Amino acid sequence: MDHIVTVQDAVTAFADFMEPTDAELDAIEREMPAILADVDLLDAQIITLARTPTELDARRIRRARRRVLAARRELANAATSVHPRVGA
Repeated sequence: MDHIVTVQDAVTAFADFMEPTDAELDAIEREMPAILADVDLLDAQIITLARTPTELDARRIRRARRRVLAARRELANAATSVHPRVGA
């Protein structure tokens, strides 16, 4: 009979090295408004999967899309202000 051996030690042996760095946590924090806007959009879209979308659902999706675009624009503008283009 073959014994099944767990690989827990092998999997978690590198757990200390797999923690996010401060720079990665800062990047996540900067992107959080865009992430939350994406979640709101997904919520609005998921609600309409189970039923025929109403006008209210359509407005909610449009507002959520505008929030996603605004958050992504802010994120892109912040990235370009920190790292100006070369030759500009």
